[in-house]
Amino acid sequence: MPNRAEPDLSALLESTDEMIWSVDVDLRLRTFNRALRSHIERSFGVRQGAVLPLEDLLPPVLVARCAPLLKKALRDGASRVEFPMPDGRTLEMAFNPIVSDGETTGVSIFAKDITDRKTTERALQEVEKRYRDIFDGALEGIFETSLEGSLVSANRALARMLGYGSPDELVAAVKDAAQHVPVGPQEISLLTQCIAEQEAVQGRECQFRRKDGSLTWVKVTASTQCDGDGRILRRMGLVEDIDARKQAEERLVRTGEALRASEERYRVAFQTSHDAIAISRLSDGVYIDCNQAFLKAMGYERSQVIGRKSLELGIWAESGDRQRLVDLLGQDPGCRDLEVQFRRKSGELFWVRMSASLIELDGVSCILAVMRDISDAKRAADEIRSLAFYDPLTRLPNRRQLLEQLRQTLAAGAGGHRKRGILFIDLDHFKTLNDTLGHQAGDLLLQEVARRLSSCTRDSGAVARLGGDEFVVVLEDLGGTVEDAAAHAKTMAGKILDAVAQACVLDGHECLITCSIGITVFADPQVDGDDVLQQADIAMYQAKAAGGNTIRFFAPALQAAVNARATLEEDLRQAIKSNQFLLYYQPQVDRGRLVGAEALLRWNHPRRGVLAPGEFIPLAEETGLILPLGSWVMESACRQIAAWAGCRETAHIALAVNISARQLHQPDFVDQVLTSLENAGANPGNLKLELTESMLVENIEDVIAKMTELKAHGLRFSLDDFGTGYSSLSYLKRLPLDQLKIDRSFVRDILMDASSGAIAQTIISLSRAMGLSVIAEGVETEAQRRCLARLGCHAFQGYLFSRPVPLEAFQQLVPGCAEVVVPTAQ
Repeated sequence: MPNRAEPDLSALLESTDEMIWSVDVDLRLRTFNRALRSHIERSFGVRQGAVLPLEDLLPPVLVARCAPLLKKALRDGASRVEFPMPDGRTLEMAFNPIVSDGETTGVSIFAKDITDRKTTERALQEVEKRYRDIFDGALEGIFETSLEGSLVSANRALARMLGYGSPDELVAAVKDAAQHVPVGPQEISLLTQCIAEQEAVQGRECQFRRKDGSLTWVKVTASTQCDGDGRILRRMGLVEDIDARKQAEERLVRTGEALRASEERYRVAFQTSHDAIAISRLSDGVYIDCNQAFLKAMGYERSQVIGRKSLELGIWAESGDRQRLVDLLGQDPGCRDLEVQFRRKSGELFWVRMSASLIELDGVSCILAVMRDISDAKRAADEIRSLAFYDPLTRLPNRRQLLEQLRQTLAAGAGGHRKRGILFIDLDHFKTLNDTLGHQAGDLLLQEVARRLSSCTRDSGAVARLGGDEFVVVLEDLGGTVEDAAAHAKTMAGKILDAVAQACVLDGHECLITCSIGITVFADPQVDGDDVLQQADIAMYQAKAAGGNTIRFFAPALQAAVNARATLEEDLRQAIKSNQFLLYYQPQVDRGRLVGAEALLRWNHPRRGVLAPGEFIPLAEETGLILPLGSWVMESACRQIAAWAGCRETAHIALAVNISARQLHQPDFVDQVLTSLENAGANPGNLKLELTESMLVENIEDVIAKMTELKAHGLRFSLDDFGTGYSSLSYLKRLPLDQLKIDRSFVRDILMDASSGAIAQTIISLSRAMGLSVIAEGVETEAQRRCLARLGCHAFQGYLFSRPVPLEAFQQLVPGCAEVVVPTAQ
């Protein structure tokens, strides 16, 4: 049997992207694969021929570098090195001796192009350098600690603040203090205490000990820093020197006390303070006095400020901030650390931290405010936050920010029933584009995709980038049911598919790319953010497996529900075209005599049989198909009224037709009804239109006008589901009604619930007072009928008399009625 090992091995060597070759002990080339041949031809222009010594086949520069390592491998064993190549690329090479029967017969060499990896490493080093520049160049003190709580690094500003010559000297001193903590609490370094705490520190004011032993006031903000996967890496803190402010506040206290004794001493302290100080009237904000630091900070001359209102000068960037300060002082006469934005005379905005208190001058309540420019500290804090929570390429929230947003979203939705959704988006064949056009084009594409996603979801969702070519969209308030939520999420996903698929130009190249989207829908506030991301990720890979440029749901049941909804909508459109609907009729009885009927729509589905309205009317309302359906019902009912008019036994029957809100609010609704009556030759007096109370919530005047016009032509109106909606009695008396209908919910409970009986009695009394007839629906038992009769209601509709039935069955309920044929529409 032939040995297939060598051909299989040869095929494997030829198919790999690694460059592989071997030499014998004389350094003559024995074997090499396609990847090596392609690299040598591309990098050096050398073409391979027959098996020759190494120096005849490889470029001299490669031979000169490889030969010593080949000899070393023959002598000492395996080794690994990195080679920078003349064309700027970098190879990683491994040299392994070939041993046969205990004797070294040659060396095998494996080479891999690691240029992209080295480029990534350099990029990371550049990011780290930018971070270090921000760290070292910040005007505020910054420190970084390990997970164990020891100080790892500090910037120059913090070292200066505490009197040390360099950050390294400060780090060494803090470590020494942590190892030799004296017993006396006054001797403990408070910086060491802040470092050791594991909880976040928000704006804590405390005193740090300087190198010379003195204490200085600082404000510390510290938090944990995590990687893209949410793992804690370190803690970072921002230290603001507030010693001058504290001293200024103390001086102000002393000055306030001294004002009563010496105006001159107050004026000296007031004017020489480095912090901006201003006194304004509490009532209207008119400036009474200010120091030079205030004028310098705001860019005004003294004459331009004194006697004028702060709002008039436009000093407050947000005018409401002054009222906020007034409100705070109303709760506490001393307000500290209020951060607001001010506007200089030049129009430039800047942040200040303000402490204020109420004082009284000559019997007038005034505000004494001390302010300090904190714009630099704000910028540093924003930069640190941006590095921690946002993707530097697309400026979208990163994974950490996304998980925090999901946590807040789930907490905010606790106790509710509104559904939310996650769309997990991955670009199709992004690596191919990256390899073809280069990483710069890939970065431009990611930025363009981020822009398109943000545009698609501007009003309905939030976008984040997880990393690579993966994005996530969080959708809020998708509806109260799983089906509605899935349908809305699918609509948004389809919008994103179309947006991403649009062509774009990158570095002069027109590019087309698609994406795969996984969807999960959730509402449980106990669900974990990582769990829902994983669900959407699984669904995304299902979309990938389906060929990409498509959508998949995590739950098969959701996918089936969405598909079923789409199928039902298409079936409904086809049913309207092919006239698959019919009317059922439920009798209405008054004192035992059949006086009317309610026309109820049914769908004769070709596969599912006869469907009740509840299975398709909600979808028809949502899609607008209720309008053609309503027109068909109206025309069919009018033809039936005309047909019954030709028979003595049925000529008196009034036919009730339910009207949807969409129909009623159509501008030409009145014309549609009158045209249907005229075309059928039907008596308007036998057509009763049933409205629900919910229709009266919107545009009531228009409703009254349309009802009045139709009433003038002889039509009658019944208010359905009365007592369950929102109608006002003041509007009710203006409606040209003929009948009130007691809702089935009151009839069902009338024998068990006293309140249901009281409501029914009220409706009956109201109808009698307004001169309206009354009918009860949902009457199923003789006991219910007798109870309603005792209350004064004698007209009924319900299963006690008949279920809704087809025309032929209904006509059999009419005494002496022969079958009446309804003419079809022409």
